[in-house]
Amino acid sequence: MGVLVLKRRLGAKILRAVASPLRLNILRMLYDRGSLSYTEIMNNLKLSPSRDAGRFAYHLKTLTSMNLIASDPNSRKYYITELGRSLVEFADDIENSIYGEQMLVRTSRLAIERFDRNKIAESLVREASVPADLAQKIAREAERRLLKLGTKYLTAPLIREFVNAILIEKGLEEYRHKMTRLGFPVYDVTLIMKELSRKSADVEDVQIIAGRRVMGEYTLLNVLPRKVADAHISGEIHITNLGSWILKPSIFMHDARFFIQYGLLPGSPLKINVTERPKSLRSAFSLLINVLQLAASEISLEQVFDFLNVFLAPFAKDMSPEDIKEEISLFLASINLTVPTEASFGLEIGIPQFLAEHKAFGYGGREVGIYGDFIDESLLLASAFLEGLRESLEKKPLLNPAVIIKIRNGIHGECEEILRLAHELAINGLPYFANLLPKYQRYASYAAMGVRFIGDWKRDWEIDTIRTGCMDEVIVNIPRAAYESDKDEDKFFEKIQEFVEKGLEALRIKYHTIESRANEGLLPFLLQRKEGDYYFRIDNSLSILSFVGLNEALQFMIGETIQESSHALSFADRVISFLTDNIERYGRKAGMRFKLGLPYDFEAATRLAQLDIEKYGLGTVLTQGERERPYYTNLNIVPHYAEIPLEEYLKIESHMQKIIPGSHLAKISLSNLEASPEELFSITRSIIDHYNIGFYTYDQPLTYCSNCQRTWRGKLLKCPLCKSVNTLIQFERETSRYRLETV
Repeated sequence: MGVLVLKRRLGAKILRAVASPLRLNILRMLYDRGSLSYTEIMNNLKLSPSRDAGRFAYHLKTLTSMNLIASDPNSRKYYITELGRSLVEFADDIENSIYGEQMLVRTSRLAIERFDRNKIAESLVREASVPADLAQKIAREAERRLLKLGTKYLTAPLIREFVNAILIEKGLEEYRHKMTRLGFPVYDVTLIMKELSRKSADVEDVQIIAGRRVMGEYTLLNVLPRKVADAHISGEIHITNLGSWILKPSIFMHDARFFIQYGLLPGSPLKINVTERPKSLRSAFSLLINVLQLAASEISLEQVFDFLNVFLAPFAKDMSPEDIKEEISLFLASINLTVPTEASFGLEIGIPQFLAEHKAFGYGGREVGIYGDFIDESLLLASAFLEGLRESLEKKPLLNPAVIIKIRNGIHGECEEILRLAHELAINGLPYFANLLPKYQRYASYAAMGVRFIGDWKRDWEIDTIRTGCMDEVIVNIPRAAYESDKDEDKFFEKIQEFVEKGLEALRIKYHTIESRANEGLLPFLLQRKEGDYYFRIDNSLSILSFVGLNEALQFMIGETIQESSHALSFADRVISFLTDNIERYGRKAGMRFKLGLPYDFEAATRLAQLDIEKYGLGTVLTQGERERPYYTNLNIVPHYAEIPLEEYLKIESHMQKIIPGSHLAKISLSNLEASPEELFSITRSIIDHYNIGFYTYDQPLTYCSNCQRTWRGKLLKCPLCKSVNTLIQFERETSRYRLETV
């Protein structure tokens, strides 16, 4: 009985020891922060050494005598005992029982629940792998702070913000990184909707862009190394398609023969029924439309059907030109309306020598001879495609799909007739031209974005150019390296190498991440199998490291632009050679297919220029464009509107395309020219005979009047027919593809 009385008296003394708010605060401080010295405790409590020393010493002595805290003679610091720890937790439980039940939480599952600090601890352990003891400490601290708010209604994001603030205060940055909530403010969503409404987008685009932004944040926070993510955010590099970086490749080169032979395979991952092998040109076109629609969810930018008129030639046998043209017009219109990604077709003017002896597949996927037997049909299809595009120009221009005219057998006979028709379209900027006459271009295949696939990886044109794709592109900010170097050449190249390594690391991670998505079954269409072989040959995929602002960097470093002197061109060659050496060395080490290219993403050119202006000021940074919308030179190293002779421009472009093989496109501006098809045809002859430019197009801004349903060349402010201003839409090619701009 005496022992029980003593225990009760001791319990009462312990409770009296923490009856003082100051002593309870000391216990909580040691519970949360660990061991602290006499001075540290006093400073944290904001007590005065001269005024409060006696009172403070009394409180410490009381806690020590009750075995709630103890001192370490070596470190001369106080720490909380197990009894003190139990008492803090008991005090928290009492407070929670009084106030906690009054706090309601709206969870991320859209449910209303009573507050429970254990759920905070569980989240810390599950999401960030925080040790259980530490998680409980943080949860208790968050609970105390939330109770002080006095609110009866909490949200999951608010609680997470408190937890993250505590993690930052404790220096637990890695845990905080993993606990970050993805998303963006309500105001930003409103801005997105307003911006897209001005661009004639729809509600589906709002959802897509919001989703991409979340995935982009996730990629920067949890996938890429901190140094790579920071390089993108700060503007040293630009990672394109960040919203789909860990989900899908950017460009894919289809093989129409695969689907002609097998139809659409039903495999278990695909939610499709068996589609029969095509038995007519119409059913072949229908099949390819289905392919583009199904693959669109697994490709972020562009899908390409190369050699299209060759592979479809067997289906055109014995058809009249009028019937073929009608089928093609329906095919083009359907793609334009129903395929969400960019699409492009490579049209051969003849049969490539390396394809002529290949088995041809036609009706029902059967073998029908060799493709060399169908040269007339392939030319007829090529001509009909161009006729279909010409008809579209009478109203609104058909900008998707894009058509790539492949020149490989010279200009003569029926080939010349088709090329002349192509140049009638070229005055409106429509087709692209691939010059495949040079020996090094023999096996080249292009996407309209400018990405080039060539048989130099596995040394097999078929494996290297079709049923493969471009994983993505990272863009290096060359002017940033110049500004950072302060015109010191050694530092300039050191900075470029630093940026390149970060960009290549991002591309390496993308490649392996897409491999993981494939293994997880998240790319079911691209990874369908036939006879043990995947449709998408991931191992052969290309990754592009490109750059912006070389011309501006030259101007800063040596005071001359690339078109002004041979010295500037020589310096540009040094930069490009340095980039190429670094890329090839990294590629050999990683066992991956890397190439140097010119960027197909205009956003990078504007974003990086704006970031540099913010950092260095308008007085230092050299840009193109207007002050309100500055940008760096990008796809064209020579500024697009530079006043130099066309011959000089073509000479520089020819030189650059040979040493920048991954992606390129020469845009020959028609803005200030009253060009005729014959004049453009003459330029093409000159390119083929003298300049050997691999990929080019004639660039003509277009204006469409929705009232008259007519298209005009140039950027007009008023319709020439109805004189309307508000019904005009402009189409401008900022990089490789036309983009819509409302006047």
